[in-house]
Amino acid sequence: MAGHQQTKSGLGWNRRQVLKWGLVAGVGAVGTATGWQTWQRSHPQSKIQVPPLPAGATLGGNNPLTVLRDFDYGTVKQVDGRTVREFRVEAHSSPIQLNSTTSFITWNLNGRVPGPTLRATQGDRVRVIFYNRAGHAHSLHFHGTHTADMDGIRPIRNDSVTIYEFDAEPFGVHLYHCHVSPITRHIMKGLHGLFIVDPPQPRPAADEMVLVMAGYDVDDNQKNEFYAFNGIPHYYMKHPIPIQQDQLIRLYLLNMIEFDAAVTFHIHANMFQVYRTGRTLSPSEETDVITLGTAERHILEFSYHYPGKYMFHPHQDGIAEAGCMGWFDVKPKNI
Repeated sequence: MAGHQQTKSGLGWNRRQVLKWGLVAGVGAVGTATGWQTWQRSHPQSKIQVPPLPAGATLGGNNPLTVLRDFDYGTVKQVDGRTVREFRVEAHSSPIQLNSTTSFITWNLNGRVPGPTLRATQGDRVRVIFYNRAGHAHSLHFHGTHTADMDGIRPIRNDSVTIYEFDAEPFGVHLYHCHVSPITRHIMKGLHGLFIVDPPQPRPAADEMVLVMAGYDVDDNQKNEFYAFNGIPHYYMKHPIPIQQDQLIRLYLLNMIEFDAAVTFHIHANMFQVYRTGRTLSPSEETDVITLGTAERHILEFSYHYPGKYMFHPHQDGIAEAGCMGWFDVKPKNI
């Protein structure tokens, strides 16, 4: 199905097919299960607690505090005894404010950079309905395994829709991104996100969060002038991430920085266990700094024993100081 398009002239998908799949509905239709509330429903006995947001903080849209713990489990259907997860992803073009004086036109997915964190369990059938309304040809290429016709390398014209459908496999931390040339530019402008496939047996309960590292080439000179975790430079310096003392943190970390060959990720005053590409159920190593090339991703697990504020950042100081830096604010127990 991935190669078919729906255009204004009616090529590819006809209206009956569009209605069959619910394509006339907006992104995030009724029945879509997302975010922390869904996680709580699926883990009713869990004692995991997420501290309240900082005073004055609000959620929604491109806010990095929303991106942090927001997991899109799709609209769940049962077809012939099998779980089908249907996702709606829409490409747009809109500005993002990088600092008080610099605005940047992004190509984004569902109105945010990075795009939604899509999540399924190994063996689920995944159906991604992709609308392109960004003014340029785009596509969605998923990492993982799938058939050649679902590989997402064919450009989808503006004002068109296509469907990618495949089995969620193997379990691990995957990603998706636009694969239209120049790919580097399309990724840098925001067309990327995480695709998490959980193992058949769930991992232990944890406070789960996502950090996606990215850069912005605002001068169009193939050099990044700004960097960010979850879309906005310096955001977590101004709005530290609240976590609970002695509680397991499971961090899904993805590097999508273009124009820099590799970066590191470091947390202060602690060590983390590494599950490379999320493909194991046991950690492969323990360290406090890890190197990632572009599109490399891992699961990191840790907990903080002492309350207080602790920094996280790449150890390339120029990248950190240009926006890719933040704080964990460890709250004492029972507070």
